[in-house]
Parts: sequence; structure tokens; C-alpha cells
Amino acid sequence: MPDKSTFMRMREDEREIRKTLIINAAMGLFERMPFHEIGMRDIAAEAGVSAASIYRYFPSRDDLFAEALIRDIIIVEQRFEKRMEDQTASLEEFAVEVIDYLIDNEPTYQMMRYFTTKADMEPHIVNRFETVSRYFLDLLDQVLARAGAKEKVRTFSHAFVASLAGVVMTFRNYPASSTDEKRENMHQLALLIASVFRTGIPAHLSKQGKSKGKD
Repeated sequence: MPDKSTFMRMREDEREIRKTLIINAAMGLFERMPFHEIGMRDIAAEAGVSAASIYRYFPSRDDLFAEALIRDIIIVEQRFEKRMEDQTASLEEFAVEVIDYLIDNEPTYQMMRYFTTKADMEPHIVNRFETVSRYFLDLLDQVLARAGAKEKVRTFSHAFVASLAGVVMTFRNYPASSTDEKRENMHQLALLIASVFRTGIPAHLSKQGKSKGKD
């Protein structure tokens, strides 16, 4: 007969499996339906469970979406960590990888837009989202530090991410272009942004230092 701790682990494992099943169902729907049209009943039907059972794992749709996004961001972070192991990896390579991930992972893109523009999120969801986002930005800080950033590195990281996200938001549905042409265009813009950051960071810091000296 299993002891109490083994039984609890089994229950926790079962709960995690069910949560993953529900999240995977939601992610599948994101590929086929507009984000704002997806409700808990849709997700329940996709997962093959009752709508009531979903609420045992996720109190609200936002809780479910936040968990899905966090798990996806963790995957991105793992990819970045592997890339960081390559000391020769350039800022341009990181920029293109971010662009490709957002192009190829529609659910991630839709959820990022949702959570970065939604004004009335529950505090506990905001805290979870910010915790994972900070870790991602910590990795990006390291990349930009390699490019020459010594001060206000987090500010540069915010600007870098915002610039790349803006490229995807602006050009992912650009009219009169094929899918390959859109990707190539976004790659070129990502490379331009990375080049500006790589060459402009030291110059910006130098100029900033001179301005301080004059005051």
C-alpha cells in the first residue's frame, strides 16, 4: 500500500496531467479561432472534459491563458539559454529568433497581445506574468550587455523587445505579400533593429556621459 506522500505525489501528477491537457486544448483552439471568441466551454469541449471541471484547475479564463502563456515563455527562455551558451551568438541572431518564434507560434503572439493590453487583470495573474517576463528580460540583458550596454541595460531590453514585437504586429498581415515575403521582410527589419542597438548603444552611452559632464 503506497504511503501518504506517494499518494499525494500521484494526486499532484494527475492534477498536472489534467492541467496540461486543458492547456494543450486551449492552444489548439488558438490556432483555429480568433482569440477573443474562445470561451471556457469551447476549451472544455476540445479537451473532452466538462466546463465545470476546468474551473477546478483554473478559476477563470485569464488564469488558464496566463498559465498557457507562462509555459510557452518558459520554452522560449530555454531556447535563449541554449543560445546564450554560444558565446559567439550575435544580437542579430537573437532578434531573428524572436521574430521567427512569434511568427510560428500564433497562440503565443495572441496571448502576449492580450496580456500586454488588458487593463483589468487580477493582481495574482499580473504578478505571475511579470515574474516570468522579468526572467526573460534578465536573459536579454545579458545579450545586450555583450553588445556594449553597461548602464540602463533593462531600458535597452524593454526597447529591444518592444521594437521586435512592433515589427511582428505591423507586418505579420501585411497586404499583397506572400508568407515567405512577409517573413523575409520582418527578418530584414529585425536585423536592422539589432544592428542599430549593437552599434548605437555605446554611442548613446558616450553621448549621455558628455551631457552629464556639461551640466
